[in-house]
This record gives sequence, C-alpha cells and structure tokens, in this order.
Amino acid sequence: MSSEEMVVFATLFIFGLVTGVVGLFIFNKIKGRSLQDLADTLIKNAESDVDILRKNQEIELKNSKVEQEQFLEKKWQKERKKLVEYEDRLKKREDNLENRMNLVEKKLTDLERREAVLLSLREQVENDKKTLDKQSSFLIEEIEKLSGLSATEAKNLLMDKLTAEVKGEAANFIRKTVKEAEEQAEEQASRIIGTAINRLAVPCVSQTTVNAVTLPHEDVKGKIIGREGRNIRTLERATGVNFVIDDTPNTVVLSGFDPVRLYVAKTALEELVNDGRIHPTKIEDAVDRAKYHTQKEIKHAGEDAALRAGMMNLHPEIISLIGKLKFRQSYGQNILEHSLEVSHLMGLMAGELGLDVNLAKRIGLLHDMGKAVTHEIEGTHAVIGHDLALKYGETPEVANGIGCHHFEMEAKTIEGSLCNSADAISASRPGARIEAVGEYIKRLKRLEAIAYEFPGIEKAYALQAGRELRIFVLPDMIDDDGVVNLARDLTKRIERDLSYPGKIKVSVTREKQIVEYAM
Repeated sequence: MSSEEMVVFATLFIFGLVTGVVGLFIFNKIKGRSLQDLADTLIKNAESDVDILRKNQEIELKNSKVEQEQFLEKKWQKERKKLVEYEDRLKKREDNLENRMNLVEKKLTDLERREAVLLSLREQVENDKKTLDKQSSFLIEEIEKLSGLSATEAKNLLMDKLTAEVKGEAANFIRKTVKEAEEQAEEQASRIIGTAINRLAVPCVSQTTVNAVTLPHEDVKGKIIGREGRNIRTLERATGVNFVIDDTPNTVVLSGFDPVRLYVAKTALEELVNDGRIHPTKIEDAVDRAKYHTQKEIKHAGEDAALRAGMMNLHPEIISLIGKLKFRQSYGQNILEHSLEVSHLMGLMAGELGLDVNLAKRIGLLHDMGKAVTHEIEGTHAVIGHDLALKYGETPEVANGIGCHHFEMEAKTIEGSLCNSADAISASRPGARIEAVGEYIKRLKRLEAIAYEFPGIEKAYALQAGRELRIFVLPDMIDDDGVVNLARDLTKRIERDLSYPGKIKVSVTREKQIVEYAM
C-alpha cells in the first residue's frame, strides 16, 4: 500500500472515529453521563490507533524510500558498467587504428624505398637499351654487308617463308578436315541414298519426242495442203504449230515450241487422216475436240500423279501444271515421271532421317512445276515454281524446297535440301536421260577449257561422259600443297559456271620424273 493510500485510510479512519465519538457524545448526553467514560476510552484508543498508524506510515515511507534508492543505485551501476565497457571498446579501436597507421607508415616507407630502387633500375635499363640499340644497329649493318641483303629484304624473305609454311599447314589442315568430313558424310549419305534407291523400283526408260504423223499413202499430203494451201494454213492457225510436208514418204513433221500444242495438232491431224475428209470447217472441229480431250487428259494426268504421290489437297491450277509435265521431256526423260520418282525418293530419304515424309514428297512432286510454264514468265523454273507455289496457297516450306533445288536460294528445311540429291539421283540413273551429241561435246570442251584457265596445268582430260576431270600439273610450278588448293578452286569454279546432273570428280596429279643416262 502506497503512502497516499495510507494517508487517505488514516484520514477516513479518524473521521470515522470522530463521527463515532460525536455520536456517542450525543448519545451519552441523551442517555446520561454514564457513557462519558466510555467515550473517553474510545477517544484514547482512537488516538493510540492514530499514533500507531502514523508510525506505520512513517516506517512504510522510509522503507519505500530505501527501496527506491536501492533501485536507482542498481540502475546507475548498470549504466556505469555499460559506459566502462564502451570506453574499453573505444580504447581497443584506438589501439587498432594506431597499429594500422604504423603499418601504413611502414608500407609507405617501403614503397618509397622501392620506388627509388625502380627509378635507378629504369635509368640503368634506359642506358642498357641505348647501348643495345647501338650494338644492334652495328650488327645489322655488319649482317647486311655480309649477306648482301637489306633488313627489309631479309624481313620479306622471312615473311615469304612463314607464309609458305602457314599455307602448307593450312593445306594439311584442310586436307585432313575435308577427308574426315567426306568420310563421315559419304558413309551416312551412302547408307541413306542406297536404302532409298534399293527400295524404289521404277522404270527408267528415256523418251524422245518424235512429232511426226504417219500417213496411209502419199495422196493424203495433198488433202492436208488443200487448194492453194488453205487446209494447211487453217491447221497452222488453229493449232499454232508448223506442218512440214517434205519428201519424207508418208510422213508429216510437226514443229513447235509448246509440247501441248504439238500434242493437240498431232491428235487433230490423226483424226482428220482417219476420217479422210479434210477441209477448214472439219479442221476447226477436230482441233476443238483435240483441245478438249487434251485438257481432260492433262487434268487426269495431274490427278493421277497426285494420287500416286499421296497428295490430294492440291490447288486445281497446280493439278493442271503437274498434268502438263506429261508432255515435256528433259534430255529424253519425261518430267512428270521424273517428278514422281523424285517425290518417292525424297519420301524414302526423309523416312530414313526421321523427317516429315509428307512435306518431302510434296516438295519432290512439285519441284519441276515451273517447267510447265511457257517462256512468257521470266526466270528459272525453280524460282518460277517457288512463286507459283506461294500464289496457289502452298506453305513457305514447300515453296522454299522448290526454289532451292538448284541452289538458287538457301534451303530453310532439311526436307528442302533433300530435293537436289533426289533430283540428281533420278536424272543420273542409267538410261534415264539422253543428251544431244552437240551439247555433249560442247560440255566436255567447256569442262576442259575451265581447267586450262588455271596456271600450271599441263594436260586436262574430260572422261566418263564428263563425270570425271583428270588433270596433270607442272611439278615445277605447283607443289604438293598447291595441288590441294587447285583441286578446291577448280571444283568451286565448275560448280559456279556449269550446270550438270549428278557430280563431277576432279583428279589432280603431280608427278616429277627425271631421266638421266650414264655413259
């Protein structure tokens, strides 16, 4: 209990006693003097109780003051202890800082001493360098006098030697790298191509286009010509084909650049010859019927080719272009059959490589689509096919595969890059294509002429129908490392300047033979 509460309690107690005394006093006055003694006794007891309470309060106040002083003393001791500890830490920090300052001053002294030593060494090195420069200049002059070469000439000789060594090392590295790459690539490619070729069984019979109509007898030629040549003029005007009637017995030769027109003209003429009635009206009717049946045949050929390749969602214009390939040949090979063969080959190779078979077959079927378009559209057949594929809704991957099969644009997919290989395989099959003798000789001569354009070539021979170029070099002009570089440069030149099916093997031989006679 606090001192204030004690005071209040004592006050109330005294007030109660006084009130009781007053009450007793009044009660005694009323009842009588007999209660006076009792009142006095109560007053004395009250006074003694008040004294006791006062003493107790003083004792409690004294004890409370002592406790407060003890609490303050403990708190002060605790704060003093913290101050002492803080002072100790500050003192330790000061000691550490002083030690560090001493160490820094010592290091600075060492650095100044080392700097002085380095300055003296630098001066000595400069002096030695000047001395060495003088000695080097003297030695260079002496060497130039002894060798008869200037420093620049000697440097150039050294650079030439180093360049030759670097070229030799580069040629060796190229030879080794190319050989390893060729071995790995050839092994993998041979396996895939061999599997595809073995699995594909198609007839490879070359075709030649003979646009001639056989007549039953010579009198029919007169009917074809007609009075004053009106029949033959009508035929040529309706078909766009020239009819050549010469001394060849029982034969009319058709001449034109468009194979579809030639087919229409041949069909119409055969119908007229079989009918026997040849006049302008009959000619126009026969030509119209031939055109109608030819269009149906083109559509049927395109649909049949799409069915054989497993491609049924082609645009009608693409179907028509594919069907027109039936009437075109490349070196005697029918382009429609060639396209189907390329499609099957690409599908087989894509399957072996784990690629998209449908995409590969679609590219193969459409890769020569540009050949069905006449000369009115400019550009190569690969680029034309690329543009037509995009025009008629084919995907960019299919269009890119068509456009890159002769390396006229960069392949974006592996399936597209297979097209060139499959195209070359189909074209290079035995009996697949034939070539005119004049073009054949011209290509061989061009192949040998390219070889002779390089310096150091002694002899060059085109062998195996132009599929191998064998070269003999002058050993005094070209060394062994130069042979490797010559072969690489020559193959790149052939790839850039010539168009050919398959591949051309380039063999470069360097042989130095010395013959002496002992007498």
